[in-house]
Amino acid sequence: MRGIELRGARVHYGPLEALHGITLAAPATALTVLLGRNGAGRTTALRALAGTVPLSAGTVVRDGRDITHRPAHERAAQGLCFVPDRGAVFASLTVAENLGLAHTAGDFAHALDAYPELRPLLHRRAGTLSGGEQRMLALSRALLSDAGIILADEPTQGMSPAVAARTYALLGALDAGVVLAEQRLPPGLREGAGRTAVVHELRRGAVVFSGEPGELSRARSRYAPG
Repeated sequence: MRGIELRGARVHYGPLEALHGITLAAPATALTVLLGRNGAGRTTALRALAGTVPLSAGTVVRDGRDITHRPAHERAAQGLCFVPDRGAVFASLTVAENLGLAHTAGDFAHALDAYPELRPLLHRRAGTLSGGEQRMLALSRALLSDAGIILADEPTQGMSPAVAARTYALLGALDAGVVLAEQRLPPGLREGAGRTAVVHELRRGAVVFSGEPGELSRARSRYAPG
């Protein structure tokens, strides 16, 4: 399968096991959502895919190749872009300098067309931006990276509803495998709406549902909330 997968993945934080041997796939042609409440394991799963937390068992597979032991910087160099939920921008650098790190030719037009709110902020230090503005900047860097896989943890956190809707539309239109970690299913993401979508719902470090968004509510009726 082209895309990225966890197979039998276990992650420990000290004595605590955060992922209990989960298996999930994010196809290259799909928008994949890792869904769950805080503590469910969705962020840990995303970090395991990115290589920022090590597996204690299991494998990470990209395009059919085992990349479990490749460090995060190598995965990034090979076209995997990770946008964490915090610390996703260089606070001491300006907005323009942050964008320049993602596109050394200095052509920011694509990112600024996507987020025109950043145009008047190009000379501001990223650390002085609001939370929503920092998310726009982090995602702009992802848009400029031309990555084959983009992993984003709560990408619209702090954004207005209108900017959040625009962000989901942008991510859905990318020619890349996109994996989002979310507490709730993004608005408008339902069966038959636009790009192919896959949902993996996590609960207490285990996958309790994998399928299309339109199947989720029916599946939830078959298991008790935890």
